[in-house]
Amino acid sequence: MTARLLLVHSPLVGRGTWDQVAADLAGEGYEVGIPDLTGTVTAGPPYCSRQAQVIARSAGGQPAILVGHSGAGPLLGAAGAIIGQVRGYVFVDAGLPMPGQAWMETVPPDLAAQVREMADARGWLPPWSQWWGDEALAGLIPDPAERQHFAAGCPRLPLAMFEEIHPPAPRWPDAPAAYLQLSEAYQDEAARARELGWPVTEQMSHHLAPLTEPGRVAGSLRELIGQLR
Repeated sequence: MTARLLLVHSPLVGRGTWDQVAADLAGEGYEVGIPDLTGTVTAGPPYCSRQAQVIARSAGGQPAILVGHSGAGPLLGAAGAIIGQVRGYVFVDAGLPMPGQAWMETVPPDLAAQVREMADARGWLPPWSQWWGDEALAGLIPDPAERQHFAAGCPRLPLAMFEEIHPPAPRWPDAPAAYLQLSEAYQDEAARARELGWPVTEQMSHHLAPLTEPGRVAGSLRELIGQLR
């Protein structure tokens, strides 16, 4: 399958989430791109449609396989509709496309309330790296230098982005898809992928494994890409 791999990071974190995985895949001969969504967070609404457009432009008019981590997953259907030449989708510990819905409508009410409580008077949230505390982040990224680099790439987040309705994806799913589960938090999404008949790989580690175990994640991606039919 000849197609450009687009490794899409969650808008809640920086593009560096994928850097090491991209280097591994490029070394195996894949053409890899990492769309940068960080600027879309500060540009104002509409957020989701702009993010889908940035992803689509990164395809450069070529057929593409879209690989989304975490909060990037819900954007892939809309991005694929713009590209029109998607050869496959891989969701990595990610939400699935939710056209016509807002993030706040799809998460447990207590999490939605927690996010709203973090917003300041102007409607801005702290960077995702600060949401769960220093100890929790250190548990995910033990290396201090790597952890500092990751945190520096995480933007402040507008509450409005989480309340915004995702754009339509009228032909979703328009290509084969697969799922890579990294943590227990995404077991429901992985179960849904199985119900849809997608190939599913469980590589139980933690949510930020693309940063700390890039070789393993890249290997699982190669296997899943090979199963896209």
